[in-house]
Amino acid sequence: MPISKKLCPVPFDQQPLNEYFALKASWFFSWSTLSLNKYFIKLFLIFVFIFVILMFSLVYIVSKTYSIWKLIILNIFIATFIFLLIFIRLYLGWSYIVKRLISATIFYEESGWYDGELWIKKPEALTQDRLVAFYEVMPFLFRAKYGVIVSFALLFLEKIIYSLILL
Repeated sequence: MPISKKLCPVPFDQQPLNEYFALKASWFFSWSTLSLNKYFIKLFLIFVFIFVILMFSLVYIVSKTYSIWKLIILNIFIATFIFLLIFIRLYLGWSYIVKRLISATIFYEESGWYDGELWIKKPEALTQDRLVAFYEVMPFLFRAKYGVIVSFALLFLEKIIYSLILL
């Protein structure tokens, strides 16, 4: 759905709708576009992969100083922190796209950082972009936001459990 050059002077790659399609097709951001069941399965598999890799590395490094339960909780804590970073990245990417789609003006660069321009969207393009933002992109943004919230809550809970085990 690229807009013609007469209607939109913004370069093809910097048009918000094209940025959305590129982000949606990317390997990392396409995770959040999956159906809910596939999304949770993918997250679970990633968590198990991170957990196993961390478990082998942590057992090798600190197995003499920690008990197995402390080691497992530390491993879960690190894996949850990695998930927090993943969800923050997802949230930042989708929120950038939503901001560009909802905005009535678009800042773009013609050939470099020194010659930026501002384009005011036509009402038709603004309506189309806002519909895409609210009905297609916002669910992905909410998934990422809930992932950040759940990751923070799990980190807090894991910290409490870890400190109780240290007693």
